[in-house]
Amino acid sequence: MSDTAGSGLIHDWNQAEDIPPHELKLNDETLRDGLQSPSVTDPPIADKIEIMHYMERLGMYSAALGLPAAGPKAYNDVLALAGEIARTKMKLYPYCAARTIENDIIPIAEIQQKTGIKIQAAMFIFSSPIRQFAEDWDVDRMLKVSEAAINFAHRNDVPVMYVTEDTTRAKPETITRLYQMAIDHDVERICISDTVGHATPSGARALVSFVRDLVSKSGKDVGVDWHGHRDRDLGVVNAIEAYYAGADRIHGCALGIGERVGNAPIDLLMVNFKLLGVIKQDLTELPAYVRKVSQACGVPIPRNYPVMGLDAFRTGTGVHADAIIKAYNKGDSWLANRIYSGVPADEFGLEQIIEIGPMSGKSNVRFWLGKRNIEASEQLVDRIFAEAKRVNHTLTDEEIMGLIEKSDGN
Repeated sequence: MSDTAGSGLIHDWNQAEDIPPHELKLNDETLRDGLQSPSVTDPPIADKIEIMHYMERLGMYSAALGLPAAGPKAYNDVLALAGEIARTKMKLYPYCAARTIENDIIPIAEIQQKTGIKIQAAMFIFSSPIRQFAEDWDVDRMLKVSEAAINFAHRNDVPVMYVTEDTTRAKPETITRLYQMAIDHDVERICISDTVGHATPSGARALVSFVRDLVSKSGKDVGVDWHGHRDRDLGVVNAIEAYYAGADRIHGCALGIGERVGNAPIDLLMVNFKLLGVIKQDLTELPAYVRKVSQACGVPIPRNYPVMGLDAFRTGTGVHADAIIKAYNKGDSWLANRIYSGVPADEFGLEQIIEIGPMSGKSNVRFWLGKRNIEASEQLVDRIFAEAKRVNHTLTDEEIMGLIEKSDGN
């Protein structure tokens, strides 16, 4: 840590809350809900296994392995992933999605027996009045079906997380009846789902508080999950609110992939929870994890994607670059990583990048050359600077090297 670190150079106006007493458990849905995006590629099993090992090293608590009842490929992939967890003695707690029917639970029980590890069944049923109307179901029928499925899972030694779809648009009395039944039947966890990305931060906090109160009154040790989507681009903030309101396991997917516009991006959840002081683990492998998911699933990383995007720590603006360069010239990487960044790049295995373009100053040019051990003669600096002012884009490395070669030729 540098001399300037923690020396009062940053005044934080964020309203800090006390970190809740419950441990934050992060749950990665990339290999289940993430693959439900209509635009992604379902990766080969070798890629899925590599992705799962990244989850383990990054300190995820649990991971969704898929929906094994969906067909032979889905079954075999889940079996291979569960087998890898067992073989390498991973800490990841696996679970699989299932409808509240016996045929979806049987494959999970089989895979448990074959691998010798516990696999939680995330059994889901709709809960909102709009879904009840479309399906022609009432709450009594939903309770009967759910109770039978939970009992069947328990008879087969399968732990249960009871998931209500579209919870954020469900009536309080429906939520109470469904979750109370699940709690009474000793499920491990209950999961609040913002299935269509309807919730706002205040709504997420209110709903989680309501559900957490149900659990507290029961006196049972039942975990509360939050599963949020990003249709209104509120996935990250809703997940943070849910945690502070009492949800102890938070779901997300790498790069925010998933149904429609996707789930809360778990990589950005990790960044925010790290900066909030909620989690402490080393996250320098996080960019490599995101790049792997991008490659395996065929999902490009947007250039302006926070933290992981190409432009996240890259500037060609003279004023910004000059401040960063001055920090580096002080020999202070802590300062350089914060002077023009709300996210310190080095904490996530990244670094500040200074480019040369139409908005650059000569300090950009000198820094670029210095990083590559190229002598920054005034003639060369002037040549590159003049070209940067002439063009309408940030100069590529190839363009700059071409100018250097011309200068050498002269």
